[in-house]
Amino acid sequence: MVFTKASLHLTAFEANSVVFVFPSWMSWNPQYRSSKFRHVFGKPATKENCYDCVPITRSVHDNHFCAVNPHFIAVVTECAGGGAFLVIPIHQTGKLDPHYPKVCGHKGNVLDIKWNPFDDFVIASCSEDATIKIWDIPKQLLSRNITLAKKELLGHARRVGLLEWHPTAADILFSTGYDYKLMIWNLDTKEPVILNPVKIIDFHQDVILSMSFNTDGSLLATTCKDRKIRVFDPRSGTVLQEANYKSHRANKVLFLGNMKKLLSTGTSRWNNRQIVVWNENDLSVPLLEEDLDGSSGVLFPFYDADTNMLYVVGKGDGNIRYYEISADKPHLNYLTEYRSYLPQKGIGIMPKRGLDVSSCEIFRFYKLITTKGLIEPVSMIVPRRSESYQEDIYPLTAGVQPALTAQEWLNGMNKGPLLVSLRPGSELINSQQQFPERTVSNSTPLESNRYLDRIERKTTFEDAKNPYRFQDERGPRKGIDQAQEDRKPWLSNGFDLFECPPPKTENELLQMFYRQQEEIRRLRELVNQREVQVKQLELEIKNIHMSSGTY
Repeated sequence: MVFTKASLHLTAFEANSVVFVFPSWMSWNPQYRSSKFRHVFGKPATKENCYDCVPITRSVHDNHFCAVNPHFIAVVTECAGGGAFLVIPIHQTGKLDPHYPKVCGHKGNVLDIKWNPFDDFVIASCSEDATIKIWDIPKQLLSRNITLAKKELLGHARRVGLLEWHPTAADILFSTGYDYKLMIWNLDTKEPVILNPVKIIDFHQDVILSMSFNTDGSLLATTCKDRKIRVFDPRSGTVLQEANYKSHRANKVLFLGNMKKLLSTGTSRWNNRQIVVWNENDLSVPLLEEDLDGSSGVLFPFYDADTNMLYVVGKGDGNIRYYEISADKPHLNYLTEYRSYLPQKGIGIMPKRGLDVSSCEIFRFYKLITTKGLIEPVSMIVPRRSESYQEDIYPLTAGVQPALTAQEWLNGMNKGPLLVSLRPGSELINSQQQFPERTVSNSTPLESNRYLDRIERKTTFEDAKNPYRFQDERGPRKGIDQAQEDRKPWLSNGFDLFECPPPKTENELLQMFYRQQEEIRRLRELVNQREVQVKQLELEIKNIHMSSGTY
């Protein structure tokens, strides 16, 4: 092959009197990307903060088998004579009692569980017995098995494999079964048994493997065993886009937030595991294909729309890969991976409102390690030296209040999620659904609530400095204190002190003792921080007086 100087556009530089000549396509021009998440690392929990001796299910179904919210962790378990799952308080770490109560009302193995995103004490489960059950979980510690469900949904002819709650509308649940049907359920009814879904979508030709909503829940994407990815309107059942790409067998699909893109994981023609990025409005040809390895485990993708980060977890793997998604090419930017020698059977993720923002935690996984009967939390941390709240890595995120009622969504309305701040001290919305029966005391505007909080913190600090203040100074504060007492629940480690029963066994007593020790440790750290701040303020006051010549 002959190259001409004109065709090569030669680039030359001189070093030690020697001239090196390169074609322009070989010139050294490195491309750097600035990213605040370049150095994110995974931090596994210590042994004391893991959940040990958990009888994790040995089902071969390709599901997460775990659901997490700020109060509980639910995990599908082995159970003789039917299906069951455990609901463990999130702070109850350590060894699990072998006789710990279960939620066991199904006649077949439980295949999927999902917490209601707008009520932390309601969970849905589906099973091989072709039923879906909705459960109310009590706030206090479980003392016996739960066998009676709040609602039962009967509509599928074969086993039900997947569940998904609508992201912005209350009481709307989606289910898919091995009868190739997708059903939409309206739970806003008093009937304990619901026989007819509000919508049945039956154009899939095989078993549905996964489903994902866009941000406002107006579109649904599914993958199917017929190797097709479909994007459709769930209310009308109209298919808007369909991918039938021969060299990619999709297993899981995910909407990438507001980027107008889809991501799917699956296998290539040569059985390599791969990640594929698609244009939401054109599924004829993918935007990007990236092969990972030759393993056989299913890849579970998780997307964080707040940070534009993608996490890929392989079933049977020990590692977690993470990427940054961008609107421009190459769309998928590899960051690094968390490595562990312990393979995960399933995985659960904590909602953003349950993260520890003081340690710059941006994501948290719960790995199900069947070989050891262990649930291991893994936190994704952004390394920062400052202990203050990092506004740039915690934008407003989806809260616990639904944007729509079930009937509003069914009538055709679309709304994005209601956003809240994760800043400590900002008003936290109660996880219980409030809009149907809202009272005057609970409808206080957000700014006035913050004002009351500031007044209470200020007066409490002044009382601590001078406990012998005149009683008439406390008079105007009594009304505020009473309002705050009515508005705030008495909670300790997420449980109501008046509803939490006393420990009945030695194990429960030890667990409560460890929780109290942890709470005392946190309070001591808080007191130490306050003492340091007081000393700093005293020093600043002294410096001001010195500079003004008062002393």
